Amino acid sequence: MTILVTAAGGQLGHLVIDALIDRGVAPAEIVAGARTVAKAVDLAERGVRVVPLDYTAPESVAAALEGVDAVLLVSGSEPGTRYEGHKNVIDAASAAGISKLVYTSLSHADAVDFVLAPEHKATEEYLAASGVPAVVLRNNWYTENYTPDALRAAETGVIAASVGDAVVAAASRADYAEAAAVVLLEDGHVGSTYELSGDTAVSYADLAAAAAEALGRDVAYVPVSREQLEAALAEAGLDAGTVGFVAEMEAGIARGVLADADPALARLLGRPTTPVAEGLRTAVQAARVDA
Repeated sequence: MTILVTAAGGQLGHLVIDALIDRGVAPAEIVAGARTVAKAVDLAERGVRVVPLDYTAPESVAAALEGVDAVLLVSGSEPGTRYEGHKNVIDAASAAGISKLVYTSLSHADAVDFVLAPEHKATEEYLAASGVPAVVLRNNWYTENYTPDALRAAETGVIAASVGDAVVAAASRADYAEAAAVVLLEDGHVGSTYELSGDTAVSYADLAAAAAEALGRDVAYVPVSREQLEAALAEAGLDAGTVGFVAEMEAGIARGVLADADPALARLLGRPTTPVAEGLRTAVQAARVDA
């Protein structure tokens, strides 16, 4: 079986390919589709076939799918423009007769009031209507999303957010990647939608404690109002659209859209999910090495 992993130049795509190889897939049976192929040179060096794939260029998607049996559609990275690109991949997969398409969606995408949800919901609906055999992985938050907050806290000793006492059921990116590899390789998952999350939801006070452990210094969580957040973001030089988007994202977290801890990810992995403190420590160490 030949497997195409889209967005393979990104972190999640790389980790999925690592997980596939770790599970015995020959590199020659993996196709890494990347918008910027230079970001996947290391994969080519390992024997993975690297091809150009841009969601907004249907001809590149069709070419990447030649000879492919299963595909992982990693959701696009640019909110507001993702849905059309996802449609292009689904259409090409349908035309190619793909036997399994796995899509990385968002936690409770069909039901939550969250600024990130509508494009995922629309993609899920389009995928269902397409008739392509599919598995939907509704990923909760990535622990690594908090790396910039932790790195700022290294200087300030503070993690500030307008989420109140919300909790988030985050898991590591590697956990989500391994789950994607599992459903790509195993039979019996087509037609399923999985709510994937960490085993335990953590508060932002817990997050500050995890950052303190990773950094070796005191870190406090400081709740701020939406207005205070928007003012700080504007002062940092963000444009009005980005300020509004970030503020609405935190408002959604405050409403509890990422709070549900579900055992599905641990079941797919056959082990507990990576604790947030461990995942954040690893992410901070990696960021400091790369800096």
